[in-house]
Amino acid sequence: MNAEQNPLLALPRATRFQLMTVLSFMWSSIFCISAGLFIWIPEFVFGHVVLLMLGIFGTGFIFRINNSTR
Repeated sequence: MNAEQNPLLALPRATRFQLMTVLSFMWSSIFCISAGLFIWIPEFVFGHVVLLMLGIFGTGFIFRINNSTR
């Protein structure tokens, strides 16, 4: 990053440094979280499929029990 073209150039150096540090931490965190979620996608998909199947089978079970009691 070019310090002479920084939009925060009008701020004092210490304040500019603090804000740039916060921004760099923020963007690093966003990147790390995004990369981490990309690694865990198969587990999330598997978990959602399992929950969906439990819902389908649970609903079918309830309907079957209700149908047999009539």
